[in-house]
Amino acid sequence: MTRTFPMSRQCPYDPPPDYGRLRESEPVSRVRTWDGTEAWLITRYADSRAVLADRRFSSDSRRPGYPSVSAASAVSRRQMRSFINMDDPEHAHFRRMLISSFTMRQVEALRPRIQSIVDSLVDDILAAGPPVDLVQAFALPLPSLVICELLGVPYADHDRFQAWSRTTINAASTAEQAQRAVTELAGYLGELVDAKDREPGDDLISRLVVNQLRPGHVTRADVVGMARLLLVAGHETTANMIALGTAALLAHPDQLERLRTDPSVVKSSVEELLRYLTITHSGRRRVATEDVTVSGQLISAGEAVIVAGDAANRDPEVFAEPDQLDVARKARQHVAFGYGIHQCLGQPLARVELQVVHGTLYGRIPTLKLAIPAEQLRFKHDMIVYGVHELPVSW
Repeated sequence: MTRTFPMSRQCPYDPPPDYGRLRESEPVSRVRTWDGTEAWLITRYADSRAVLADRRFSSDSRRPGYPSVSAASAVSRRQMRSFINMDDPEHAHFRRMLISSFTMRQVEALRPRIQSIVDSLVDDILAAGPPVDLVQAFALPLPSLVICELLGVPYADHDRFQAWSRTTINAASTAEQAQRAVTELAGYLGELVDAKDREPGDDLISRLVVNQLRPGHVTRADVVGMARLLLVAGHETTANMIALGTAALLAHPDQLERLRTDPSVVKSSVEELLRYLTITHSGRRRVATEDVTVSGQLISAGEAVIVAGDAANRDPEVFAEPDQLDVARKARQHVAFGYGIHQCLGQPLARVELQVVHGTLYGRIPTLKLAIPAEQLRFKHDMIVYGVHELPVSW
């Protein structure tokens, strides 16, 4: 039986219930995507890690059969390819240029600045008084400010690049809308790269220009592509984790109280919410380059594969009572950041940002609560990155 992908949720904080049934009875199942492409859906944790670590499953979106998420995503990847849609050695070539900026040591050095931004945003929220949309007042500005400072992108331009970003990750965007957004974002970043070439600063884009572009290791388009990937991924994913994570904690007040009163669970709470929510709910996409058997199912060369990380992160073979949110759980082995050579480059930065948020926001606003009935929250079923569109809160 071929099912339609993605499947529907029943609870906004849980993956579609069909994933659990498939994981038990048909862990490698057939699905059909938005454009009629058929793919194999992987739902077990062990299979997910095996596929993501297997070089016979390609991330190259130019290969025939590669399953795109939406029309907008297909256009975006075709128009501006980034290293997450390349295989080694091409992928490793670009990744090596960036990895030194995202080591634990480098990211820990940013922690005081991240704490300062969080403190300032909370000050502003308290000064404004309730109600406040936590997405616009806190969740979106924090990672945007951090990635802008890291890259050397003017935060004053955030309205523009956030709008372009939203268009490209919206599954409802047309190909024309996505093409226009990608073109405009590339033009903006291209002008920024040219400005850094004339007058380099102390930021990541300037270092790419000086150390990689000028010696001819990469092209201007390559630098623009890397900057676009880091700018979009650097604010969209963390912003949604902050907002959706807060909504989930407000829906589980016992877990929020445990986090608020016990600093020892701050780090574990971050990992648990990454596992529990798994906001990359469109799956990790691959195409087989050889015949491979997974859980007894033959996947032929050229066939598409979707690894459902949200299903893998609820696998009871790995996580006891996986549908329970437990902020003290040791969940570090989750696959919310992917696995294998394409595991998220920016995960150390995301972790530190979320740790600072969890260690600050709920303590400084201990009576934080929803300002509207929970059933009125609008969840991002239509976006490649899951979250909430707005989070009105009071205290």
